[in-house]
Amino acid sequence: MKVLVFGGGGKMGSTVAFDLLRDDAVTAVGLADRSHGALENAKAWLKSPKVVTHQVDVGRKDELTALMKQYDVGINTLPDRRTSYLVVDAAVRCGFNFVDILEEYHRRPDAYEIEGLALPAGMSLNEYGDWIHETALKNHVTFMDGIGFAPGMSNVTCGEGIRKLDVAESCVARVGGIPVKEAAARHPLRYMITWAFSHVLREYVIKVCILRDGKIVEVDASTGREQFVFDKLGKAEALECAITPGMPSFIFTRPQLKEFAEKTVRWPGHWDGVQTLKECGMLDLDQVDVGGVKVVPREVLLARIEPRLRAQPGETDVCVMYNTVEGMKDGKRTRISYHLWDEADTANSVSSMGRVTGYSAAIGALMVGKGLVTDRGIVAPEDCIYGANYDYFIKELEQRKIRILETVETLG
Repeated sequence: MKVLVFGGGGKMGSTVAFDLLRDDAVTAVGLADRSHGALENAKAWLKSPKVVTHQVDVGRKDELTALMKQYDVGINTLPDRRTSYLVVDAAVRCGFNFVDILEEYHRRPDAYEIEGLALPAGMSLNEYGDWIHETALKNHVTFMDGIGFAPGMSNVTCGEGIRKLDVAESCVARVGGIPVKEAAARHPLRYMITWAFSHVLREYVIKVCILRDGKIVEVDASTGREQFVFDKLGKAEALECAITPGMPSFIFTRPQLKEFAEKTVRWPGHWDGVQTLKECGMLDLDQVDVGGVKVVPREVLLARIEPRLRAQPGETDVCVMYNTVEGMKDGKRTRISYHLWDEADTANSVSSMGRVTGYSAAIGALMVGKGLVTDRGIVAPEDCIYGANYDYFIKELEQRKIRILETVETLG
């Protein structure tokens, strides 16, 4: 099997490739990226004869299509909607199976901050999403949409919990990447960059669709704050979470739920800091005049805060998941929960965020490449990783020392 990784020169793309290279069924891993330097750095880190690099501009459709035809399955790790959709468009047109880690449900694209996504003439966002799905169906393409940590691992586990109940009523997914506790105290917002911080800030300020009383409603990101104690897997840590747009497919694929929201986990104090920045206008994108110079507040903030959020030598991250599904089972009110506390692989210089996101994406692509997932069109992880496929997915995670604990409680 030959696998092509878009964004392969980046941190997440190279982590995906690192995992793919360990599978004997994979004979070649292509790294596609615009930057020659990034590709060379990734190839030097991976140190494998299976690695092939491709310097490519995803805006060149003919070049992109020709490259896809050299591989069996692809993984899209590009960070924004403009470039991601260029790959999506080319793949469904030419019949190329692939998976995508972007926190976007391509069947219903996010209407806010579309990051330069270019729509075909005469199409709305939703019409374009439907066109992608229908074109993928016509060309027999499997497009696993949103397979990483959240979306991805959370979708799969929440979907499993829903299937185990007779009637599922509510679901809350709580996920996040945070610094280890000692490092958190040394950084602003008790946070450390594990993902592009500009993208993180975007998630804090947009409108988010959730399910409330069985209806899709739009709320502000960073609201719905909740405190909880993670007390499984040998841990006892107080954490906080707030609503973000991490699992956008769920409101469409699980409309039978009365309540659903995805929330991002942070250390206590983080969300208070974010709220202060919002109230001060520092997350705004509209230009303001400062001494005769036009500046964008969020860009100024990023320029000042990003260097202070980067990991210092020896600092690592943790990824946390605490998902709950509630409903009825055998006539009793029941809660099924999924718990994860994952730490960085310092021996191989792979962050925890890289492990839970990149490895999940690699597993998803391998499942498509090996014929375990054969659904066509845009398919969310919760709709194609269940039954034997769920068991396979969990087993593959465990082989990578990523453990998910399932607990079942009968409620009063």
